[in-house]
Amino acid sequence: MNQERLYKVLLGAHISEKATVIADEANQFAFRVARDATRPEIKEAVEKIYKVSVRNVTVLNVKGKVKRNARGMSKRPSWKKAYVRLHDGHDIDFSTTTS
Repeated sequence: MNQERLYKVLLGAHISEKATVIADEANQFAFRVARDATRPEIKEAVEKIYKVSVRNVTVLNVKGKVKRNARGMSKRPSWKKAYVRLHDGHDIDFSTTTS
């Protein structure tokens, strides 16, 4: 995969209460990824950008919520999330990473 695609696959870390708990307990990290990203692409992107060894990748599609506002109903966009499990001894520190 070329360098340009690497940075288009990972859109950013997904920080939530659940993501924080699994990062502490299971050595897993959550990322927002491109809608057309595949598991091998996500694995390669995380390994090259963060210089870690990835054990497996779990991907899920998050459906956008339908919200009510003053003008009627609107829908938030759907997006894709990836849970990346690292091998033992590897860790990602988001406070020092410049991606």
